[in-house]
Amino acid sequence: MDQAFFVLSKLAWAFLSPGNLIIFGFILGTLLLVMGFRSLAKRLLVIDAIIAFIVLGYPVGDYLIRPLEKRFPVPTIAELPKNIDGIIVLGGGEDLPRTLSWHHPEVGNGADRYFGTKLLADHYPNAPVIFTGGSGQIKLQHMGTEASLAKQLLTIMGISPKRLIIEPNSRNTYENFKYTKQLLPKPDGTYLLVTSAFHMPRAVGIARKFGLHVIPYPVDFRSNSASIRSWDFDFFDHLKTLEPAWREWIGLTVYYLTGKTSAWLPNTQQGD
Repeated sequence: MDQAFFVLSKLAWAFLSPGNLIIFGFILGTLLLVMGFRSLAKRLLVIDAIIAFIVLGYPVGDYLIRPLEKRFPVPTIAELPKNIDGIIVLGGGEDLPRTLSWHHPEVGNGADRYFGTKLLADHYPNAPVIFTGGSGQIKLQHMGTEASLAKQLLTIMGISPKRLIIEPNSRNTYENFKYTKQLLPKPDGTYLLVTSAFHMPRAVGIARKFGLHVIPYPVDFRSNSASIRSWDFDFFDHLKTLEPAWREWIGLTVYYLTGKTSAWLPNTQQGD
């Protein structure tokens, strides 16, 4: 069942990605025009062009991602508990394809997860650091894992290998906690959870579903405040916010409907 869910989720995203949908719209509109369905083609192309222009000109993704990023505030050092049983960091900040291509550790947009982990690891020098992540890409399942790359990166950042607990088999957030729970030094303990802010609600919901007590420590914020947000005509930058936001809302819904999370949109209350 996990294998089918993993493959179907990847295939579905290929058709649900906002960037892909815009391109598919232009392709379909062009084909309809060539086939003689001029009226239908014009409607589709006009709608698609308007959507593309809006995404090009304005960071509309901010409106989708900001509610997710604000769901769990970042605790200050003073607000952190005196003792914890470990720091759990979810994979996602690694650039596995380019690492494999260049044989050199490379990071991607979620690299802030490593900075957050380093900060917490220094604050809790005796706490184990638990990294969870295999490969989330179908084509790379047998070529390498985020876990092996993460071990290199965390070690380079000065975290002792003796402190690391590495889970290398998970392919999505549900499997992150499914496999990590078996490796925790204290299953009923308290763990700090590090992941991207927009991804934190789903991660917390799944952790609670597995009965784990986690304290969210969100990083990697993607949205801008209203005072900074403006028309700037940067299509690629806007997609970097719109894509993960749209994907996360879909993920929250699918995970809730399939019973993989404790609530559709988990909040700061443990029982939601």
